[in-house]
Amino acid sequence: MEKQKTTNMAIKKNNRNRIYRYIRKVEVTSNPDISYDLKISLPTVTQNTKELIEKGLVRETGKLKSTGGKRAVGLAAAADFKLAVGLDITRNHISLVLADLTGRLLKSCRIFRPFEHQESYYKKVNELLEQFLDEHKVVRDRILGIGISLPGIVNLKKEEISYSHVLKVEAVPFSYLSAFFSYPCYYLNDANAGAYAEGFFLDSMERFFYLSLSSTVGGAVYEASELVQGKEYRCGEVGHMTIVPDGPACYCGKKGCLDVYCSSVKLSKMADGSLAQFFERLERGEPEFVSAWDTYTTYLAVALDNIRMVLDCDIVIGGYVGGYIGRYIEDVHRKVAERNIFEKRGSFVRPCVFRYEAAALGAALSVIEAYVDQV
Repeated sequence: MEKQKTTNMAIKKNNRNRIYRYIRKVEVTSNPDISYDLKISLPTVTQNTKELIEKGLVRETGKLKSTGGKRAVGLAAAADFKLAVGLDITRNHISLVLADLTGRLLKSCRIFRPFEHQESYYKKVNELLEQFLDEHKVVRDRILGIGISLPGIVNLKKEEISYSHVLKVEAVPFSYLSAFFSYPCYYLNDANAGAYAEGFFLDSMERFFYLSLSSTVGGAVYEASELVQGKEYRCGEVGHMTIVPDGPACYCGKKGCLDVYCSSVKLSKMADGSLAQFFERLERGEPEFVSAWDTYTTYLAVALDNIRMVLDCDIVIGGYVGGYIGRYIEDVHRKVAERNIFEKRGSFVRPCVFRYEAAALGAALSVIEAYVDQV
């Protein structure tokens, strides 16, 4: 009897979750539409939407246009009922975003703040966060939590930042960082967070690989609306895949890693540290920059072909370089196609949708998803 009760409760929760996700996905819907599309009986749908309205998660929008019978009541997600903050910590900046329950980016800012593993730094970040919320008149009890994105190995099992070359830290417990903030904290590797932002709005359940080309090179596997983390939370760390045996030294101690050839620094250092300026000069056709880009994309094509061979899935190019690569994606397609023995086109590679603050947004979305899972 107890088992049957548990099963019934699980079914009821699953139905409610499916119904809420459906409403959240569409702009306006109705009980009959939900019932038809989800293949759930109308009485069950009606009971669940009533509960969601009482909880504040769904609101009525008035009567819809008649399709021949009684006009149905419109239903929509109460997107601003709860909000999530995304915080992306890098070597020199922090990014803050605010997102609602539908995943819509409401506000964002990027602040120059060099990282220091000191209490004064974390206290200042919290101060900047509170200022950000004050500026946008955010009611604090609406905040579900903060998703924190960092470059490095974020081990959810050990609940620690196991290692970050960029930030020069290792074995930092989540609890240490969380103590500086007034909200529940959730942690993600920056490439995982970027992948999460890309995958959150996709209808497809297919797998894709997110290649993050920023100050360091990282990656993430996203499949069936979830991140594939790996046994030690290092899944997707292609930055240390060997591209050229005995090539130039990488910061990791090996030689010839992809990071050596395809980090954004490889390009920005040619333009006084400005990636934007590099692409401006590339667009003007300056020979030195055209040559550098040709070399960069040649090595990038090797990595893309290797990833495709291993995972046989689409690849999204994100990170700092991903924000600019859309204009040059055909060049990348051509070089990848030349290397691939199975395909004549490289169209399985595509530029990221979220060109800016993807990691911060993905971190915020992970907080929202954790909340929605419990609806």
